Amino acid sequence: MGAKDLKTRLGILLHKPELGHKIGTSSKLQLGSRRRDSSREVLEWRESFDQLLKSKSGVTAFHTFLKTEFSEENLDFWLACEDFKKTRSKTKLASKANRIFEEFVQSEAPREVNIDHETREITRKNLSGATSACFNEAQAKTRTLMEKDSYPRFLKSASYQDMTKQATSRGISKRSHT
Repeated sequence: MGAKDLKTRLGILLHKPELGHKIGTSSKLQLGSRRRDSSREVLEWRESFDQLLKSKSGVTAFHTFLKTEFSEENLDFWLACEDFKKTRSKTKLASKANRIFEEFVQSEAPREVNIDHETREITRKNLSGATSACFNEAQAKTRTLMEKDSYPRFLKSASYQDMTKQATSRGISKRSHT
């Protein structure tokens, strides 16, 4: 195991969402308290990656899964970019852009996302005039990677399969009581 891999794996133990996005810290995937709504929501996650990303509990469940694969930096980067786009202050925009770049994008970043050299360079150049769109290309590539790679594995995971069984059984027991 290389130094970078070790650093990434140790970083999981020290994970702090310092970029302003909030992620549940539960180690088990949970459906939440609104059982009927969350049961339907869990089943909707398999319809599309967008459905999963629209759901707070979906993002939490996906993040928990990504942690087991040591690849949560992709989702953390995507979430940081979403938060970044909401920033209105030019001063805060520039400082947040630099923090995101240093944490996720630059070569040998502590939580480096898997993007090609050209995208990394375009993003670096975009920092000089930081706008809410300066991470768009890198964010899109990271999203595509998650959608094509991690998302299908998440849907096949034992954790998600258990959640769908629970959601389905709740739906069936609810119908039999009406």
